[in-house]
Amino acid sequence: MSGLVIELSDVEKAFRFFRLSDLTLQVEPGQVVGLVGPNGAGKSTTIRILMGLTQPDRGEVRVLGHRMPAEQAAAKRDIGFVSEDMRLYAGQTLAWHMRFVASIYPSWDAQYADQLLKRFYLHPSQAIKSLSHGERVKATLLLTLARRPRLLLLDEPTTGLDPVARHEILAELMDVMRDERRSILFSSHNTQDVEQISDRIVFLDRGRIVEASDKETFLDRWRRLHLEVEPGGALPAADGVVDVVADGRTAVVTTSSYGADYEAVYERAGIRVREVQRLTLEEIFVATVMRDRQERRS
Repeated sequence: MSGLVIELSDVEKAFRFFRLSDLTLQVEPGQVVGLVGPNGAGKSTTIRILMGLTQPDRGEVRVLGHRMPAEQAAAKRDIGFVSEDMRLYAGQTLAWHMRFVASIYPSWDAQYADQLLKRFYLHPSQAIKSLSHGERVKATLLLTLARRPRLLLLDEPTTGLDPVARHEILAELMDVMRDERRSILFSSHNTQDVEQISDRIVFLDRGRIVEASDKETFLDRWRRLHLEVEPGGALPAADGVVDVVADGRTAVVTTSSYGADYEAVYERAGIRVREVQRLTLEEIFVATVMRDRQERRS
C-alpha cells in the first residue's frame, strides 16, 4: 500500500459533450490540494469519481487505500464531503441532524461540534428551512467536520457566500490543516480562496490537468518584467516567456521560469529592467490556461 490519500491514474470519463481525459493526481497525508478551474472544467466530475458516485470509463481510482467505486463503503467512513448543492432535511432542526449523524458515525466529536456551533453562530434549535444560504453551508460543514474524517472533499463550498461567511469557513479549514493526519481536496474557481488554504495547486481546464505544483513554486517562478527598449529592437531569448506586450520604448514580458539571474539576460543585451512584479494566483491560472488552449489549437 502506497500510503497516499488519493490516487488517480489515467482516469477518463466521457459524456455527450464533455470528456475527462488522462487524469492523474496524487494527494499525500496532511496535504491541502486546491483544484482550480473555470465552470465546466471537470472539478465536480473529479470529486464525484473520488466519492464513487460516478464510475470512470478507464483508469484506476484509490481513496484512503480503497479501490473506487468497488470499496466505497469502507472509504466513506473516513471521507467528509461538502458540496454547494447538498441538501439537508428542511423541516428538521440542526440539532436533529447532529443527533442523526452522531448515531451513524462513532467518530462524532460532540465537544468539537459544540465549538463549531459557537464559531459559526449557529443555533441547534433552528430549522434548516429558516437558515440563510451561508448558514446552511456552515451547518453542512459542521456536520462533516465533527465526524473528524481523515479526508475532506470540498466541492465549491464557498460559492455564493458573503465575505464574512467565506472568511469564517476558510478560517475553520485553516484550523483543520493543523492536524497533519487529515487531508483536504478543495475545488473552486475562486483562486483567492484556494491560494489562502492550499499548499499544492492543480489547474484543470476542459477535462485535463493543465499544470500542477506546490503553491510557492507557482508564485515564485512567475513574474512580469517591465523593460525599457529601443523602438523596434529585438528582445533576447529568455526561458519560459508566456507573453510579450510592446508599446514604443516599453515592453512587458511575462515569464513562468523566473530565477535569480533572469534579469541579467536582458541587462546583458543593454535593456533596462524597470520593474519586476509578482503575479497573483488568478493571473497565473489565466495565463496558464490561455497558453495551453493556444498550444492545443496550433
